[in-house]
Amino acid sequence: MQDRELYRRILGIESPWWVERVELKLEAGEIHVYLGHDERPWHCPECGHACSIYDHQAERQWRHLDTCQYRTILHAQIPRTDCRDHGAKTVKVSWAEAGSRFTMLMEALAIEWLKHASQKAVAKQLGLSWDEIHGIMGRAVKRGLGRRQADVVRRLGVDEKSHKGHYSYFTIVNDLDRGRVVYVGRGREKATLDAFWPTLTEPQLHGIEAVAVDMWDGYVHSIQQHVPQAGDKIVHDKFHIAQYLGEAVDRVRRRESKTLRSSGDNRLSGTRFLWLSNLDNVRAEDKQRFGKLRRSHLKTARAWALRQAGMKFFSYRYEEPARKHFRWWHQWAVRSRLQPIVKVAKMLKRRFANIITYLKHQITNAASESINARIQWVKYTARGFRNMDNFITAIYFHCGGLDLAPSPTP
Repeated sequence: MQDRELYRRILGIESPWWVERVELKLEAGEIHVYLGHDERPWHCPECGHACSIYDHQAERQWRHLDTCQYRTILHAQIPRTDCRDHGAKTVKVSWAEAGSRFTMLMEALAIEWLKHASQKAVAKQLGLSWDEIHGIMGRAVKRGLGRRQADVVRRLGVDEKSHKGHYSYFTIVNDLDRGRVVYVGRGREKATLDAFWPTLTEPQLHGIEAVAVDMWDGYVHSIQQHVPQAGDKIVHDKFHIAQYLGEAVDRVRRRESKTLRSSGDNRLSGTRFLWLSNLDNVRAEDKQRFGKLRRSHLKTARAWALRQAGMKFFSYRYEEPARKHFRWWHQWAVRSRLQPIVKVAKMLKRRFANIITYLKHQITNAASESINARIQWVKYTARGFRNMDNFITAIYFHCGGLDLAPSPTP
């Protein structure tokens, strides 16, 4: 009697359920708790009407938190109600969610641990398989997405992330204000982003004020097609622009370094980091060397100066001075005869209508980069994922800002 009452209290079992018996299996290191129930009328889980019992499911088991260092397992036969409107329906139980093989307390513990450790580590600690832990994570994400309210997301960031090197990609849409992932899609085509917009309500679509995005045509066309007044809301991300200019500088450096080395001049050898880094991050011992290189007549020095001048555009607050600066910079760039720089300058001019919008909206994908760092941590701690679907689930779990906890049946 005492052990039954103890486990009733530990498990929070309430009428019409009760603890029928408790069995201790020392060799297996397990405690098995068997539950019974009253025969009173039950309520249909669909409509709530009082019904008689139609039949019972075969006995089911749920893994609970360990008690006294023993694996604790619940057993029960769940009744099905005989509803005149909905037919035979399995009743809900208070200790576990439908379809789960774990009690809610067990799932809640696993979820909290998963926030700080890899699936493999949590599985080992709890004595579960990787698939069981992933199932808990998947159900948590499904719950969280189902609970997400249709709030207006004012400022979005659209970015891409590789799954395995450069062979597969997925598209990530971020809420820049709250620093959370709101959508993950497989691939980086227009159709990938197209699938996101129907998940929003009309008020949500009209509530979008700005979207930070790369110059990838597929993304741009998707936004133009689905977001009202998209022409004034698309902002080409300044960090991607800095990346394009940095890559152009590096291409100039590689070509020039090859030419110089052929004549015995190794000035540019091993300087890639210097040209691409923020000056504040350059070591003191390298600053003098870099200063001489920047003041030289090297093509790379001119390319670097063009990059620096180009990025000053984003320091302007007013549109007319910003436009004047860009016109001056563009003329200098296209006359530089540095083909990688010329190519980027022409691209930026074509896209200028959605670069100048930065002054109005002042958004970048900086929050997206922070989320990407978190995603990289998830990927690293898992030592990779078997497939992209598992990776997407992990992204929503760690970066979606979701309410993941299981909730008791009312």
